[in-house]
Amino acid sequence: MSTTGSFEGFQPVSLKREEDDQPSETDQLSVEEREPDTEVPAPKQISRLPSVIESALYPNPYHKPYLSRKYFVTRPGVIETAMEDLKGHITKTSGETIQGFWLLTEIDHWNNEKERILLITDKTLLICKYDFIMLCCVQLKWIPLSAVYRICLGKFSFPAMSLDKRQGEGLRIYWGSPEQQSFLVHWNPWSTEVPYATFTEHPMKYTSEKFLEICKLSGFTSKLVPAIQNTHKNSTGSGRGEGLTVLTEPILIETYTGLMSFIGNQNKLGYSLARGSIGF
Repeated sequence: MSTTGSFEGFQPVSLKREEDDQPSETDQLSVEEREPDTEVPAPKQISRLPSVIESALYPNPYHKPYLSRKYFVTRPGVIETAMEDLKGHITKTSGETIQGFWLLTEIDHWNNEKERILLITDKTLLICKYDFIMLCCVQLKWIPLSAVYRICLGKFSFPAMSLDKRQGEGLRIYWGSPEQQSFLVHWNPWSTEVPYATFTEHPMKYTSEKFLEICKLSGFTSKLVPAIQNTHKNSTGSGRGEGLTVLTEPILIETYTGLMSFIGNQNKLGYSLARGSIGF
């Protein structure tokens, strides 16, 4: 059984338009019926309460806590741990000095996205597959800077009949001729013998100022090109007498159906990502 609360103490308020300056007939009658000694109460004024909801017209582009928490690399101390691990490993194995550290996305020859850490030393470019969940290096590829002979910068392009396309720009580094790779290497999606690597910016670039620096593709390029040129000058047996060539041209990714890359990229399978709980 529902109950109705008492309305004692509440008085009706009539909303008037600005042009209704004259009292109504009902108001006149009520005034006339009052005793002459009775004071007429002053009309109550309704004040508009200030709004307690504030809307931000220009939200902070670096403040996306939910999105950033899904990627393990953005969690406190994770990227710093990865940097220290790799620095210690490189110092112990080669003794080379690290010139820079970047977090980028690698796009393989089948258009699959993969989260990668890149380091530049005095003589080597290192591409690291790092497990940001277990905090360990899974795979480390060493590429001599003296072997790099071409760098391409530009937008991604695909064959005309391709169903698997992406927007954006990237960078491709060549240390071997694509024409010399075998048929099995070219059409094997799991091949690790492709003589080039393609990179684009990490999706967490705008999470914070720190990630804005290490995920910026232009910053990586500005360090990589001088390092390669210096290596070519100091190297006598590089076999690359023509030096380094930097081109601005479309980057071709030769995929057609792209079913595997579509599923993988849509679900971010190439990233250390929180997938949520599985079960009931």
